Amino acid sequence: MKVSDIDTGTYIELALHKQLKMKTIIITGANGNLGTAVTKTFLDEGYTVIATVANTASIGSIPTHPLLEVSALDLTNEDETTSFIASAIEKYKKIDAALLLVGGFAMGNMENTSGSDLRKMYTLNFETAYFTARPLFKHMKETGKGRIVFIGSRPALKASDGKSMIAYALSKSLLFNLANCMNEETKKTDVVTTVVVPSTIDTPLNRTEMPKADPSGWVKPQQLADIMKFICSDSADVLRETVLKVYNNS
Repeated sequence: MKVSDIDTGTYIELALHKQLKMKTIIITGANGNLGTAVTKTFLDEGYTVIATVANTASIGSIPTHPLLEVSALDLTNEDETTSFIASAIEKYKKIDAALLLVGGFAMGNMENTSGSDLRKMYTLNFETAYFTARPLFKHMKETGKGRIVFIGSRPALKASDGKSMIAYALSKSLLFNLANCMNEETKKTDVVTTVVVPSTIDTPLNRTEMPKADPSGWVKPQQLADIMKFICSDSADVLRETVLKVYNNS
């Protein structure tokens, strides 16, 4: 695990963090199209951001910032992920929120989706979220407050969409069930898990792969980032057991 340099130095950063009572957030998949917008949004908001990327080569893809710490982490490895979360908690004492953006996508109906295909999507879309959320959930229950955000998908809710990408849809559907279980456990507390469900996200890759589609009705990464910023704000304290369908006009 490699951590990027930060301009102020570790001790100065921690002193400033404590003095200003900054909120600390973990963002996984921070260098993706969505992750880039989300990370910048929370840094601009004054959060201390603990960002993860898949490999050390990706660390340099995120611009340095005094409030940003970037680590390469294999979120499919439960032990490595648990150790990383424990180190973050030990350093910052309190993690206020976590945005779990890592995931994968694959086409394929039931006829041409193998067990191996299912396991790959299960690992990328569910296990990465579960391994990260599990130690954070315990920590937030102990501190009495926290926000965890999963990224759902419309095919997981709508069978007419999910039938042609069944491994992806099934793996994403588990996040809704997990969020329900977590919210049931923390009912009447200030620890809340939310699922944000975008339709098609307006990314360069989606535009390339769907050249005939009209992207004007798609959801922009910045729009999703702004919604997550609201979820993690004090203004959203009244929200409970929330599924936010961010479909725009697509």
